[in-house]
Amino acid sequence: MMGAGALALLWAASLLISSGISDCDICPAVKKDVTIFLTGTPEEYVAQVEKYQNNSLILANARKLKDCIDQKLTEEDKEHAVTVLNKIYSSPLC
Repeated sequence: MMGAGALALLWAASLLISSGISDCDICPAVKKDVTIFLTGTPEEYVAQVEKYQNNSLILANARKLKDCIDQKLTEEDKEHAVTVLNKIYSSPLC
């Protein structure tokens, strides 16, 4: 069963995609960030966040969040989340 964190993540991604943005340039960036969040290492995720934010508190929180997701979600949960996200990304709206 998918954890609450994965469901929240999927909900957030669907909101970004369905928010009426017509050029959807955000989709590739969201896809990369979410994929690294779900499947990457904590170091990879923090490095990705660091591209946008260099605040040490934000980076520490990003690591905590990634560590929490890695502890709470199984590999199967992550695979299911990636599968659903890929379906969202393949939408004509994106």
